[in-house]
Amino acid sequence: MHTGEQDEQEGGKPVRVDAIDARLLLALAENPRGTALALAERAGLSRNTVQARLSRLEDSGVLGNLERRIDPAALGYPLTAYLSVVVEQRKLDPVGEALAGVPEVVEVLGMSGESDLLVHAVARDADDLYRIAGLVLAIDGVERTTTSLVMRRMVDHRVTTLVERAAGQR
Repeated sequence: MHTGEQDEQEGGKPVRVDAIDARLLLALAENPRGTALALAERAGLSRNTVQARLSRLEDSGVLGNLERRIDPAALGYPLTAYLSVVVEQRKLDPVGEALAGVPEVVEVLGMSGESDLLVHAVARDADDLYRIAGLVLAIDGVERTTTSLVMRRMVDHRVTTLVERAAGQR
């Protein structure tokens, strides 16, 4: 799970993407498997600068892992659902740990508002989703859940427009 701690470098200061980092990120988004040399040419940077900046961006958590790019449907999990979960506050951490133990739970977000957690889960079919929702509800500390099935993706996960802004291109 991605935490705020991953967004910090030595000294506890948050990593901030500058215009040079943003140009590099745009080159990487355009050619994710590009060599350091190809990325350097595209971003107008030296190969050494690209390697150093990529290492810093990876180490700081700015560049997440590749798991987000893997489509669960290709692994046999075509259904996507979000479960709003209300939790006994004093059991929030153990509930999070228990959710991490459910393979079909792909992300858990702490929320403000009516529910405490938003659980992103994938399932093989409706019966499998029913089983997964039951597993979540059975976790000690979970008071209630509401399940919403994703019918279709309207806007894919994206940050390119924000990176373009950081690069001074928007």
